[in-house]
Amino acid sequence: MNKRTGALIGAGAVAIAAAATLLPHANASGAKEQQGGQSRPGQQNQEARTFNSRSAATLGTTLAADLGGDGAGWFYDAERRQLVMNVTDEQSASRARQQGAVARVVENSTAELKAAKGTLGEQASVPGTAWSIDPRTNKVSVVADRTVTGNDMARLKAAVDGMDGLVTVKRSAGEFKPFAEGGDAIFGGGSRCSLGFNVTLQGEPAFLTAGHCGNISQAWTSDQEGGQPLGTVVESVFPESDFALVKYDDPATEAPSSVDLQNGSQQEITQVAEASVGMQVVRSGSTTGTSEGTVTGLDATVNYGNGDIVDGLIQTDVCAEPGDSGGAMFSGDAAVGLTSGGSGDCTQGGETFFQPVSDALAATGAEL
Repeated sequence: MNKRTGALIGAGAVAIAAAATLLPHANASGAKEQQGGQSRPGQQNQEARTFNSRSAATLGTTLAADLGGDGAGWFYDAERRQLVMNVTDEQSASRARQQGAVARVVENSTAELKAAKGTLGEQASVPGTAWSIDPRTNKVSVVADRTVTGNDMARLKAAVDGMDGLVTVKRSAGEFKPFAEGGDAIFGGGSRCSLGFNVTLQGEPAFLTAGHCGNISQAWTSDQEGGQPLGTVVESVFPESDFALVKYDDPATEAPSSVDLQNGSQQEITQVAEASVGMQVVRSGSTTGTSEGTVTGLDATVNYGNGDIVDGLIQTDVCAEPGDSGGAMFSGDAAVGLTSGGSGDCTQGGETFFQPVSDALAATGAEL
């Protein structure tokens, strides 16, 4: 059995902000073709269009669906304002160029990368690790925090060695964990988290925050002493996902659809957007205020330890610290994510993961 076959067979597979996270560092790309949209000799050189992040996400999603198994992911090149499509053959590359995208013929298909993720989940899901598909490198990026040593590191290395060309590994100096602590803050069970986005549930006001916060306490207050009741948890999911829906105790509560920028101003939120690699985002949290960064991976899996494994997260290079958990991540006027956890801080930088807002809304029946 060759290494790639082994990987395939092994696959099983508003307010204030919140948490800290984990991020694989981009390594050498497996692309066979330049990112600049240049064609090979004898091919027609079609000029790549320029996009904003949302129009790129719309076309990228459509093209990925049209290409099916011949597509291998995509990302937004914010510097050039281009949509970069990974494909597995020249015919698909031509189709992508016709739509104005930059096409890269790459080594690894989406199916192979998902299979590699599945193998990691089965063979090397140890506490302190996280992994996601990185379309920039066309590989699965794995991050191991400082707690991964000895037998656990040997187990991870053995799994990765069996998937040569599909996986890259990076060490993190920090320790992956949800960042709730006991933030425009919400308080419950001796912990402090951050409010994410205001929503409505059957016409009544509510808000979203992190599930690992919702699991701590049913009742949440706006003061640390617990004298100002705020809301009661309606639904909380952690691990597997990381979101909670909290209904305001007072049905007359004014709950504007905006995010506190922690400088006396607010960002109005009018819609929900799906994250895309390369998207520019802002996080607002009760500990560290606002921080800007970029989405670096999708469908990330994080093992926080103690059996707490969360799937389907958005990976970014935005920093966060304890107390930021549950806080809002947004792009312009669009809600994107809720802070989950990770490692690092806002002095030296860090790696962060976010629960997609769209998934939380779909699961709870709430509306922005």
